[in-house]
Amino acid sequence: MLSMVGLIGALALLIALTLRGVNLFISAPLCALLVALTSQIAVFPVVEQPAFISSYMAGFSGFVQAWFFMFLLGSLFGKFMEDTGSADAIAHYIVSKLGMKYAVLAVVLACALLTYGGVSVFIVAFSVFPMALSLFKDANLPRRFIPATLAFGSVTFTMTSAGSPEIQNWIPIKYLGTSPYAAWQESLIVAIFMAVLGYFLLMRMIRKAQSNGEVFEARDDDPIELKRNLPHPITGLIPLVVVLALSFTLHEALQQSALIVALLGGVLSILICNYKHFVNLQQAINLGTTGALVAIGNTAAVVGFGAVAKVTPAFNEAVALMTQIPGNELLGAAIAVSVIAGLTGSASGGQAIALPLVAPHYIDLGVNNSELHRVVAISSGAIDTLPHNGYVVTTVRAICKETHQAAYWPLAMLTVAVPLLGLGLILGLFIFF
Repeated sequence: MLSMVGLIGALALLIALTLRGVNLFISAPLCALLVALTSQIAVFPVVEQPAFISSYMAGFSGFVQAWFFMFLLGSLFGKFMEDTGSADAIAHYIVSKLGMKYAVLAVVLACALLTYGGVSVFIVAFSVFPMALSLFKDANLPRRFIPATLAFGSVTFTMTSAGSPEIQNWIPIKYLGTSPYAAWQESLIVAIFMAVLGYFLLMRMIRKAQSNGEVFEARDDDPIELKRNLPHPITGLIPLVVVLALSFTLHEALQQSALIVALLGGVLSILICNYKHFVNLQQAINLGTTGALVAIGNTAAVVGFGAVAKVTPAFNEAVALMTQIPGNELLGAAIAVSVIAGLTGSASGGQAIALPLVAPHYIDLGVNNSELHRVVAISSGAIDTLPHNGYVVTTVRAICKETHQAAYWPLAMLTVAVPLLGLGLILGLFIFF
């Protein structure tokens, strides 16, 4: 009982501290320590027993080991796009052709294209942010909505849809023997529903903020748009196309490593196409590498919390309880994956923990594998984006340099409420039709 109270209390405390802007390098390990103490887990390493320090650092270092090069190259890619003026060139071209009213749509579509092309959602935020900042500035839109716009285009209607090369759509294949196109007809309906509803809500929130007098507010650390000859929009677009093409073509052969090759190709293509447009290449490299370390550190700090939570008796009890929910099997699976993803702050983590238990149980009950695949994928992308989620922390704080108080609630509306409605729709299609 104490273990469960400690787990829930520590999670609530972590969310509250994150919303208040407390540094995650302090709040995440402190909350993880609270979890360990209330679960009678040793603080220091003990032979053949889980301990707070070893479990936390295993989660922290494991994430850094798996994602360091992607974060580094992604950060350099975004900084190079910014320093060469490539992002500004693309933004100005879009505004000149489509008009200011479609600035938000342009950002959403750019994120969706890269995400469905196989670029990690973390890296999409790095890549598109410079363009988003330019578009929001030109259109005089409140900049606190940039994280929500980036997240909407990345982790909602694209990440968990049929055919998506993102890991959230591929993990179920291992356990269910399905394909990434499982239940594609229903998935298409849900993706269109989430895209239309999300864009409507996003524009409504932005217009309401504008009616309240909110405008784009420049900051001292914003990139200075110098009076210079910007590169041609095509040469600014080429690096994005390179990243998309390499990621898409190499994904099956190299899996996660395809992102390293794709991003390296994008960085090199900027150097080749727009080298003469760099304002300060050395500074861009320095800022890019520093930004990557801050971003991956923030995310790894939260992953460490999840690693400690996973070794507690309370977490194991919660997983067992979630996977034994009575009633419709698909509904039970959706609840189990959603709750576990919320506890760990990770869509992929929720799937990896729940599927070994959910898959055999529901398959034995005769549940359609393709339907279960799609329900698991969509449900994992619902309440996973609580304030402590690694992607949320990285996008809001490290990339966009916003606060949770200002930027999280619009993001939550689009990445929690909209996917939950999408989950309800996919369940309705499978259960009643």
